[in-house]
Amino acid sequence: MLSPQDQLTELVRTLETEQHVFTTDPLLVTEKLQAEDGKPIQKLHRRASRIDSNGNLARVLGKIDGRIKGIMIVMSALWCVSGFLGLFALLQTKVVNFFYVLVCLLGFHTLMLVGWLVMTLMNKGRQSSSWFANFVSPSYLIRGKDDVTKAAVDLYERQLQHSGMRWYLGRFSHQLWLATLTGMMFAIIFLLIVRQYSFSWESTLLSDQALIGLTQVLGWLPSMVGFDVPDNAAIIQSRLVTDAMPLSVARQWASLLIGSLIMYGIVPRAIAWVFCALMFRRKKMRLDIKLPYYQKIINFWQRQVVDADDFSEAPAPVAPKASVSAGKKLVALLEYPSEQDNWWQAGLNSTDSEVENFGIVDDRDDMDRLTTYLEQNPVQVVLGIHSQALPDRGTLRKLDRIANSAKNGLIVQLLNNNKTSKLVETTDPKEPQAIRYQQWQTALAERKIGLI
Repeated sequence: MLSPQDQLTELVRTLETEQHVFTTDPLLVTEKLQAEDGKPIQKLHRRASRIDSNGNLARVLGKIDGRIKGIMIVMSALWCVSGFLGLFALLQTKVVNFFYVLVCLLGFHTLMLVGWLVMTLMNKGRQSSSWFANFVSPSYLIRGKDDVTKAAVDLYERQLQHSGMRWYLGRFSHQLWLATLTGMMFAIIFLLIVRQYSFSWESTLLSDQALIGLTQVLGWLPSMVGFDVPDNAAIIQSRLVTDAMPLSVARQWASLLIGSLIMYGIVPRAIAWVFCALMFRRKKMRLDIKLPYYQKIINFWQRQVVDADDFSEAPAPVAPKASVSAGKKLVALLEYPSEQDNWWQAGLNSTDSEVENFGIVDDRDDMDRLTTYLEQNPVQVVLGIHSQALPDRGTLRKLDRIANSAKNGLIVQLLNNNKTSKLVETTDPKEPQAIRYQQWQTALAERKIGLI
């Protein structure tokens, strides 16, 4: 799966593509990060964290991740208990057939482990994680009809279908087997502590020498790490035992049983678990920053990177200074309201009797009403534009239409959203406010519209 930071970044991309409204404006965050240092992937992570300023996106992702891990923990606990109870039921007799119990402990486990190894060497099972993706599908784990929940569920389902999930599934499968074997080991140790067993073996076809050789081969690996192995006399003495046997011989068989469970069951399964964990880390899903969405952001950050030794930046366009006429004025706001009633007083010296307030010009009806008025009345238009407004295609189309209709000309006053009604240029050219101010300067200079 993706790392938590990559998941948050990808979730922001999905939601922004679907026109989701975030707590923090992504455009402002992107402009702010242009002046900061760091690798592209680090800046993308920072951008996603700042857009998710209230932590809502991270909480939804964490909820899904927590429930998936919770299911795995519960299943591991159930498998451990089942292993304990299964072996507890198997060892209810005082005389235990050693090889029969050993086959019950490790027979099916060994077949499954060998089968997994063969499938892995044959490079099969690429689609074997599909059932796991359906079993732990986030759509079953979290309910919600909001955009964030739907996008987060879709993100997790895409991750569960990734080819690297075969190793994630393998790790989980080995984890369940380890839980089962651990439960069995706890049961053996507990029963050997509280009860006294006798161990026997019986066979119709195998002789004493054959069983001696088999036991010595079986006990070679456990003996390497300190477990006792029955000697030849103990093996022969244990054939067809129906009553209590010497305690020293019983302890040798008990030690071999525990050692076999550990060395032939738990250790190989633990090695397989570690292998799958390493392969999953190697094949895990990573954020694809080559997507057009990320490339557009990265290119924006790198747009102002130039070589100062052989490059001289052209001067930024500046709007002409506004020429205020002596006649009647018509003041209007473009798209956004103002916190001040007489916002135009910061740039005009006219009396209220010489100024007519048109209000806000936003939709098509407002534009039709304004152009009709300008065609019938020769006035100079003072247009207030707030710092929130972007000089995009639609806004500039409105500006051009007003300029063409104003018989005595159009002048613009850039406003701010605080108590100061006039927007001034900041000293740091990389600040978002300064970038927006220069964008309007360029647009007004191209149209030769005066700026107060």
